[in-house]
Amino acid sequence: MAAPGTSLLDDTVVALALAAALGLFLGLEREWSDKKAGIRTFALVSLAAAVFTILERPLLLVVGGAFVVVVAVILGVQGLLGQADSLSLTTSTTLLVAYGVGALVAAGFVLEGVTVAVVSSLLLVLRAELHGVADALSREEVRAGTEFAILAFVVYPLLPPGERTVAVGDLGVAFEPRVVWLMVVFVAGIGIVNYAIVRLYGGRGIAVTGFFGGLASSTAVVGAILDHVDQRSATADYGVAAVALANASMALRNLTIAVAFTVGSGVLLEPVVPLGVVILGGFLAATVTADWSAAIDLDLDSPFTLRYALGVGALFFLVLLVGGFAEARFGTGGLYVAALLAGLVSSAGATASAVVLYGNGSVTSLEATVAVLLATAASIAVKTGLCAFSSNRGFARGVAAWSAALLVAAGAVTVLLVAL
Repeated sequence: MAAPGTSLLDDTVVALALAAALGLFLGLEREWSDKKAGIRTFALVSLAAAVFTILERPLLLVVGGAFVVVVAVILGVQGLLGQADSLSLTTSTTLLVAYGVGALVAAGFVLEGVTVAVVSSLLLVLRAELHGVADALSREEVRAGTEFAILAFVVYPLLPPGERTVAVGDLGVAFEPRVVWLMVVFVAGIGIVNYAIVRLYGGRGIAVTGFFGGLASSTAVVGAILDHVDQRSATADYGVAAVALANASMALRNLTIAVAFTVGSGVLLEPVVPLGVVILGGFLAATVTADWSAAIDLDLDSPFTLRYALGVGALFFLVLLVGGFAEARFGTGGLYVAALLAGLVSSAGATASAVVLYGNGSVTSLEATVAVLLATAASIAVKTGLCAFSSNRGFARGVAAWSAALLVAAGAVTVLLVAL
């Protein structure tokens, strides 16, 4: 048996049996779909690949693989031509996968082989659901997914690894381009996932619309709520609840950035309690003020655009430089002012800046925590300010009261944190 690294199976008999079992597993769905190539064919194909791999005869493995490829191509072409007794293109492709699974298991890549078999089986079983999702996607949503893939899998690897420094005079700010970009990918990914959730469930209640809509676009949530409460005075209560949940989701996003991107440099745990107050307080406000079954229709645009992501990346980088230079020139006071001002535009960007500065040792954990909390407070204040322009005064007062309560509670916890 080939040994590319640490093998999970040293017994060739067990490896052969596992390869055959995985091939059989792949063939189950084809058998249930009344395809002529079923469990026996797939088990034998996977077993043959395992045998050729264990014999350590590369020529046999290549010949066997070429044979499976030729058969798969012939059967696939027949399927495309619509011949009555032909196998489908999916079946011929799955034969190639079964051959690969057998080779992986016999070569010692057991976990990888099992993963390929399970994922492939899921793709086969979920055929109707996957086609339904594909048919429901708009052109803009498909384009958004493609652009996100470029952002995550093309741009990121092209960025230089390691730390870089931007210097102005005797001042310098150190950062890692890939870390900054990974934060952009992370925030964009949150937007896409929650766009999908709002599309699927957004009309079913305040909890989904306010919380997940806030992750996708806080501005869209506030805009939709303002439109509702201005036209329907009776909707003020659930409008307040939706804004509170949007604040909770914003705080959760900032907390996730603060914790997830400091794992390698000492996890930043200090923001957990104050931001947790904002998160729990937002849910409390939503619970107390309104019936969560009330619906708000959010009109979100495309979940993601490459232009928007590049703008977010530029904003993150600008906030990082401003915060870094402010801290280097004016100390912690400069950092706090920069975080507060940046939070008015993007609390996520301000949080990312504080996290990067903490990661490279420019600021302490306490200083980074205060910067994150100031950015979060600025974001809450912006939403409150937008709602203050509503003609529904009950809604405006409700948002102001609950926002003030959240800020006071989080501020009190922050003061205690600093004092300790």
